[in-house]
Amino acid sequence: MTFVRLETQALTPRQIVAELDSYIVGQGAAKRAVAIALRNRWRRQRTPDAIRAEILPNNIILIGPTGVGKTEIARRLARLARAPMVKVEATKFTEVGYVGRDVESMIRDLTEVAVAEVRAEWSARVEAQAEERTEKRLLDLLLPAGSVTSADSDARERQERTREKLRDMLRAGELEERSVRVDVPVRSLPMFEIFSSSGNEEMGVNMGDALGSMFPGRRRNEELPVREARPVLHAEEVEKLIDMEKVRREALHRVESSGIIFLDEIDKIAGHRSEHGPDVSRQGVQRDLLPIVEGSNVSTKHGVVRTDHILFIAAGAFHATKPSDLIPELQGRFPIRVELSALGQEDFVRILTEPKNALTRQYEALLEAESCHLRFEPDAILEIARVAALVNERTENIGARRLHTVMTTLLDEVLFELPDNGRSEVRVDAEFVRARLERILSDEDLSRYIL
Repeated sequence: MTFVRLETQALTPRQIVAELDSYIVGQGAAKRAVAIALRNRWRRQRTPDAIRAEILPNNIILIGPTGVGKTEIARRLARLARAPMVKVEATKFTEVGYVGRDVESMIRDLTEVAVAEVRAEWSARVEAQAEERTEKRLLDLLLPAGSVTSADSDARERQERTREKLRDMLRAGELEERSVRVDVPVRSLPMFEIFSSSGNEEMGVNMGDALGSMFPGRRRNEELPVREARPVLHAEEVEKLIDMEKVRREALHRVESSGIIFLDEIDKIAGHRSEHGPDVSRQGVQRDLLPIVEGSNVSTKHGVVRTDHILFIAAGAFHATKPSDLIPELQGRFPIRVELSALGQEDFVRILTEPKNALTRQYEALLEAESCHLRFEPDAILEIARVAALVNERTENIGARRLHTVMTTLLDEVLFELPDNGRSEVRVDAEFVRARLERILSDEDLSRYIL
């Protein structure tokens, strides 16, 4: 079976870091680690078959406080590699017998993401053909063939001329409110949930599939305007043009060869060994995670997934614990450990100005939608960064996420009043920032709630 290779995996580590630099400020060591991991995948695909299966990914632990870019690094890496990725929190998993999700659910979630991505790609390939077939079906509904026979050439010519006129009107949007009758799918499976040692979400999947085969999807004939009938017919045509079995096979291949799982809050399941108390539960979660990270077969509704070559990127603040508090077996499966630095005022200035998706650019685009030019002066950027750093020092340090709360509060009045006052320009300078935030900053209790 031949699958499409991801051309972005041919990027060198230096190029990968450069791409990540476009969105994430600093954290060079973490970027280097993930860049090498991604390049190693490309290298592995070019090794001899005899050794390829033996080359396992070097899983990574990112250590650092919240809001310093751990999740963003993993997310941008997955987008860059066009690889399926899911983010899961280790605290959501529990030992068998406790209420929670089983660890295999993250593999099933990753598989669903991969299937959706591959299906979207295949849908894009057949889009033009699906639109053509949808238009044909709409014309058939608007002008049924009726009783015209092949021998009646005049009638056939008249009908063809009428059909061409309808086609032109349809493409011009003149028939959007014309009613047609279409079969609309109706889905009404009974709602219930089954719990088992294999995970209630998997049981739900299996039971849904079983019921789906016992009770095929019913359809109801409805009269809809063309604008509502079109997406229904288009979805049916796309479904006919896509080979879902090939989609599933390619999705499973992507999960196994390029899937990424971002395992957040791993420090919350680390702890000193004890015979009782919450540590027992935490170590139980680690033991449940171990076979998935080591490599095992996981059954999903799309097929069996082998987890050997999935890249696991774990992350945690590790304030009260350290990576060595994990059980030794799990530590050994995360050989790469990178510490990310906390963010200060200078970092916030760079975050507000350098990335392609900087908050300042986002708000400029939002106001541009109402024909208003938003301009941030350099002294305003410095003041916003100072406020964010100060609030992080006084209260909980949430890193770059503090910039979101500061910016929202700063522009609250502008965003609310703009549709009514019709301003064409808003200039934000240091005085503007102080006028709107100084009162909140001076009241420490108020700043805790608002900023």
